Amino acid sequence: MESINSIIDYIKSIEDIELYLILFLIFFIIWFIFNTIAYHKGQKRKVKNLHRFAQKGEVKAQSDLAKHYHKGKVVKKNLDSAAFWYQKAYFAGDKKAKSVLDKFIYKKKG
Repeated sequence: MESINSIIDYIKSIEDIELYLILFLIFFIIWFIFNTIAYHKGQKRKVKNLHRFAQKGEVKAQSDLAKHYHKGKVVKKNLDSAAFWYQKAYFAGDKKAKSVLDKFIYKKKG
């Protein structure tokens, strides 16, 4: 009789563990969704700030914004916008932007 009671208690404890596991998973999923949304909003805010600083002539912002457009990070991939911002960065003194522009020209000719 004692062993049956211990088995029943063990089964009940497993049910509790499953309940806690389900609750943990629900809270984790909710936390994950909210953090993903917050991260995405933060990334969008970063690109918005990059636009603002790039328009004011900051070379690093122009180069970073061009990379975002080139790779399609957070913004829709747009090679024309990428080339525009790489060109602005190059004219403002970014030498790395020149090599990227040369690659764009090479690909268009090829």
